[in-house]
Amino acid sequence: MQEEMRMDPRVYLMGEEVAQYNGAYKVSQGMLDEFGPERIIDTPIAELGFAGIGVGSAMNGLKPIIEFMTFNFSLVAIDQVINSAAKVMSMSGGQYGCPIVFRGPTGNAGMLSSQHSQNFENWFANTAGLKVVVPSNPYDAKGLLKSSIRDNDPVIFMESELMYGDKGEVPEGEYVIPIGKADIKKQGTDVTLVSFGKMMKVALGAAEELAKEGISAEVIDLRSVRPIDYTTVVESVKKTNRLVVIEEAWPLASISSEISYHVQRYAFDYLDAPVHRVTSLDVPLPYAPTLIEAILPNVEKTVKAAKAVLYRN
Repeated sequence: MQEEMRMDPRVYLMGEEVAQYNGAYKVSQGMLDEFGPERIIDTPIAELGFAGIGVGSAMNGLKPIIEFMTFNFSLVAIDQVINSAAKVMSMSGGQYGCPIVFRGPTGNAGMLSSQHSQNFENWFANTAGLKVVVPSNPYDAKGLLKSSIRDNDPVIFMESELMYGDKGEVPEGEYVIPIGKADIKKQGTDVTLVSFGKMMKVALGAAEELAKEGISAEVIDLRSVRPIDYTTVVESVKKTNRLVVIEEAWPLASISSEISYHVQRYAFDYLDAPVHRVTSLDVPLPYAPTLIEAILPNVEKTVKAAKAVLYRN
C-alpha cells in the first residue's frame, strides 16, 4: 500500500483503526506518519457509511482502499459493494468507473465463533462486476495487491488473520501478479489438489504426506476466485486424471462446486474418479477448538480424499 501511495496521490486508505492504532492487525503501521490524516483515515464503526464514501470517491477519480476489520463486517456494507461498486460501470454506460479495493481478513481466525469466522469469497465471486482475490503467501499478497490497487474495476481482496504473521521472500523491486492467473505450487502426476488462501497450507501439507507414500500430488493455487483460471486446472486434471478441491467455506454453492462443475464439463473423459471436495461442515463455526478442528478442512481429511479418488473407495 505504501509503494502504491507514493507513486499515485489518488490512492488512500480508510477504515476502522487504520490510522492512529496502525491497523487492527498493524497492517497499516507507520502509514499515518508518512501520509497524514487526509490519506490514512480513521472511521467510526459504520461500514455502510465509509464504504459508500469510498465508492463515491472512486467514481470521482480517486483510488480508495477500504479496509474491513473482518469481512464478516462487510455484510453491513454489502449494499454499497454489490449494488453500487459492482454495477456503476454498467449502469452508467461506461461513464463512471469504480477503481476501489475492499480488503481485510476472511474465514476462521481461531476461537472467534460463528459471527466472526465466515467465508464469503463465493458470495462476492457470484457478483458480476467484482474481482475477488485471495492470496496464500507474502510474495503473492504483495504482487496481487499492487495489481488490485491499479485495477480500474472494484476488487475484493481477502486476507487471513491467521496469516498476518507469516514470513516469506518478497523482492524489493517492483513486481505485480496478474489477477486471474493460477499458480502451480507443486508439480505432480497422480492427483490434482486445488485450493486458495490459507487452505493452501492444507493442500501443500497433504501433498507432503502423500509423497511419503509415493503419491505425487500437483498443487494449484487459484489466487483469485473471480476470475478463475479454469485452463490451468483443466490441463492439470488431463494429466493426473483426478481432482480434489479444498476450500474453507460451506459446501453449498461454493467455489469448489464451481470448479467441480467446470472440470466435469471440460475434462470429463479424462477423469478416472469423481471429483472430491474438502470443505467446512455445513454448520456455523463454534467456539470450542475441538469442534473447530472437527469442522474445518485439514491435512488428514485432504489425504483421505486424495486416496479416495486414487483407489475409488
